[in-house]
Amino acid sequence: MNVPALTSSGGCRTAPVLKERGQREVFCGLTGIIWLHRKMQDAFFLVVGSRTCAHLLQSAAGVMIFAEPRFGTAILEEADLAGLADAHTELDREVDRLLSRRPDIRQLFLVGSCPSEVIKLDLHRAAERLTVKHAPHVRVLNYSGSGIETTFTQGEDACLACMVPVLPETQARELLVVGALPDVVEDQMLTLLAAMGIGPVRLLPAHRVDETTAVGPNTVFALTQPFLGDTHAALQNRGARHISAPFPFGEEGTTAWLAAIAAEFGVDKATFAAATDAPRARARKAIAQASEHLSGKSVFFFPDSQLEIPLARFLTRECGMTAIEVGSPYIHDALHGPDLDLLPAGPQISEGQDVEKQLDRVRAARPDLTVCGLGLANPLEAEGLTTKWAIELVFTPVHFYEQAGDLAGLFSRPIRRRSVLKLEAAE
Repeated sequence: MNVPALTSSGGCRTAPVLKERGQREVFCGLTGIIWLHRKMQDAFFLVVGSRTCAHLLQSAAGVMIFAEPRFGTAILEEADLAGLADAHTELDREVDRLLSRRPDIRQLFLVGSCPSEVIKLDLHRAAERLTVKHAPHVRVLNYSGSGIETTFTQGEDACLACMVPVLPETQARELLVVGALPDVVEDQMLTLLAAMGIGPVRLLPAHRVDETTAVGPNTVFALTQPFLGDTHAALQNRGARHISAPFPFGEEGTTAWLAAIAAEFGVDKATFAAATDAPRARARKAIAQASEHLSGKSVFFFPDSQLEIPLARFLTRECGMTAIEVGSPYIHDALHGPDLDLLPAGPQISEGQDVEKQLDRVRAARPDLTVCGLGLANPLEAEGLTTKWAIELVFTPVHFYEQAGDLAGLFSRPIRRRSVLKLEAAE
């Protein structure tokens, strides 16, 4: 297939990176449970932690634990944290009770809310012990969702990475698409790939544990989310090969992502065009309409979700914005490099966070739009800055062609709102 290469004036892949290791302002990795428990229909997430963790999940998810969603909390009391009680025995009892009440559970994730040194439990050993006890009906895995160790999107990364070692082995040459997507977006993606003759396509995470997701030396995988560094490494350790590409945000990013996969599977130019021309045109039109208020405006990204680099590429190249600073909790060259290649030279690229220093920089820059976490948004709004909640970009369908206009709209709405408020104040 012959698809013209995307170019950028300079790019940011080799730009100096400001590395900061100070105070952070982010959600913890437990937040990923909110979308993962909906995606995996036979999974249950048991958070081993404090009452604070239970309250976080209850308030963040908008449901109560006793409403029986596919997550819950095994609360550690003071005696457990002090090492005075046999927490392993208590955990086994809670798991037995849960599985007897919920026979639909096929995968059980033990999610640590704090490092094992704090909760006095080795959840990896507990998962191995409980797997032996409840196999073959239930597979028990564990990962950390600790806010001390992770940002909030890394909860998904840790979850998927812990699944990779237990995936079945395959010698088949197959495409594995990695990253949790809303079902409607996933269906759109699979339709595009099928139109190019690419299949079968395997998914991680799959909807159910007995679906045929497997991995081996002939597996090639494409990531849909830019925060899956540990999962990327785990798949490579199983012999799979990564298809490097910009992430599928906007028309340009989606086309580049699909083109990389098409080239891997030998799809000819005519077939690629037949599958993508119509949705590309719809995406370009939708972006043009939604980004009318974005063109010529400046944007400043606080590090939050690891979506910042591909989103900055989208806003600058497709919506006409200028990026002042693009901060990300972590920068992984194998993942973020293709988007950095396309991001026009100019913005400060920063990794990690020292929140007070970054607040000083955003106040000095006075951007038209600041993308940041919930904890910073209201104070910055009070100072006259227009903000966008970074977390909304994770919970809203924003991937691929049909969502491209909605993605631009998420950024244009706060700018339009600010304009309306200024007009009303002037009157």
